[in-house]
Amino acid sequence: MNRLIDRSRVLPTPDPAQTVAYTPIRLEMPGRQPLELRLTAPAIGYGLPIVILSHGFGPSKHLPSKDGYAPLAQFWAERGLAVIQPTHASSRIGGLDPDLPEGPFFWRERVAETRAILDRLGEIERQAQAIAGRLDHDRIAVAGHSFGGHTCSLLLGGRLLGEDFADPRIRAGVLLAAPGRGGVVLTPEHAARFPFFDVDFSGITTPMLVVCGAEDDPHFTPRGPDWHADTFHDAPGAEVLLTIKGVGHGLGGIAGLDARETDVEDPEALEATRRLTLAWLRSALSVERDAWANGRAALRDRAADLATITASKS
Repeated sequence: MNRLIDRSRVLPTPDPAQTVAYTPIRLEMPGRQPLELRLTAPAIGYGLPIVILSHGFGPSKHLPSKDGYAPLAQFWAERGLAVIQPTHASSRIGGLDPDLPEGPFFWRERVAETRAILDRLGEIERQAQAIAGRLDHDRIAVAGHSFGGHTCSLLLGGRLLGEDFADPRIRAGVLLAAPGRGGVVLTPEHAARFPFFDVDFSGITTPMLVVCGAEDDPHFTPRGPDWHADTFHDAPGAEVLLTIKGVGHGLGGIAGLDARETDVEDPEALEATRRLTLAWLRSALSVERDAWANGRAALRDRAADLATITASKS
């Protein structure tokens, strides 16, 4: 029982079940050190849907890796999803040398790492004895926070530098406080430093949930918090925009309570984020058809002060 939440408790969610976690799982990568992962999944059950959770480029030296985002990853795993967390090439603790040519952000390598996970799910299972044979390789979603949202937007169908990075094995996506449009909407300084933010989201047709913090005022652009909602407005596959009230980039603490990424530690907002993203994923991955509709109705009728939901344009 979480004594720190009250209003968010009305948002329906399954009871938690025991999980099992394996870390580090290592995948050999050509020309570099192995990619390390954490896999957390329900202790029992078969046909488990998979979510690959991509971390951001936050200030913590340790959390932007397979070892961060426990408030989100553990919550999802306790309620039926198998969560895979890579330590991306951009991670400070376990990534590549930031002085290498593609550093420090390694946006291409992050996409390649996620593809390696998709390619080698069988190898990952062989390193996780209690989970082996229990994952559903046909029900896969990606979720990413901040720069992790940039990684996911490419895998979902965003185009950059004339290239299409879409992976058809991915059935759904969740973008959490992800970057918006690049180029001329950025300040000149940030447009020069982050040319890879100039993503064309119009090619994203995979179903997607976009999550923003109402107070997430970016320093990349003078446009304000709505910049983080650009993917919702531009991507045909973006079904829902979920705006969490009273919080900024950390969405109440998804990277970790007391983490430097957590600008506002807000248990109610964090719980709303966890429950509503889970509900959308359970519906999108055909775990529980009515999960999202029930969560949306509960928010509207009993907890509207926590968040707003904007439906797709289509």
